[in-house]
Amino acid sequence: MHAGHRRRDTPVAQPPRYTPLRDITTQFISRLRARDNDAWFELWEAFGPILGAQLSRWGRGRIGRETVQDLSQETMAALAGAIDRHDPNRGARFSTWLLAIARYTLGDELDRRSAQKRGEGRRAQSLDAAHGQASSGPAPSAAYEQEVFDAKVEAALREVEREVSFEDFEIFRRRVLEGRTGKDVADSLGMSQPTVSRRLASVRDTLRERLRQTVVRFSFTEEEIEELERNGLGENPNQKEDRSFEDSLAEIYHRISLRRGIDDPNSQALDGTP
Repeated sequence: MHAGHRRRDTPVAQPPRYTPLRDITTQFISRLRARDNDAWFELWEAFGPILGAQLSRWGRGRIGRETVQDLSQETMAALAGAIDRHDPNRGARFSTWLLAIARYTLGDELDRRSAQKRGEGRRAQSLDAAHGQASSGPAPSAAYEQEVFDAKVEAALREVEREVSFEDFEIFRRRVLEGRTGKDVADSLGMSQPTVSRRLASVRDTLRERLRQTVVRFSFTEEEIEELERNGLGENPNQKEDRSFEDSLAEIYHRISLRRGIDDPNSQALDGTP
């Protein structure tokens, strides 16, 4: 090497970043395309109520409850049928794309009704227009985005409730969602406080993982995944952060309950049964 000259290292090509986002989301999309009944149910259970509420607001009394239900299901079908056209480079969020498809199905229904009144044939709308709206149309409201995030959290809670034992989730429900003290929960269930703490921690750890998986499953962008951190549900397992995590989760669950008009957040099971 000549004096005064520094060797310039040849840049090493970095492998493309591979995150669970693409893996989990792609797997779920593949299940939808394969008409996997469980995948359809997961999608409908999580977002069907949100779509119904949004369609009702848009309809402004022009469509009835049964039509709203039908259009919600048609939105799900359109989402699965057109998902192969999604371009991740456009940066459209899952929530935005879902809303664009819902707007398309409602517009198609209103056009059909208008054509019937005029005695004319209905000109079919292009679903491609909905894809464009997802990336260039008006941004969804903050309230809608919050509802979608809350739906993801609720879906994760349902998964954990079905996965862990009844008693373990009851400890979690009373301690975190109801905000009762550890001593109160221990006394009410006839066990020691250390046992309550240990079993609560186990459910909390399981929920952290399910939250990550669920949010990734229903996301198209990294920005959507980062909503976990912004809402206080990030992955920082220590005593201080555990308490913050529980407080944030309780706040979200309370918000979901108020949205449904439930006075007592614990008067209805997470799976919707009384």
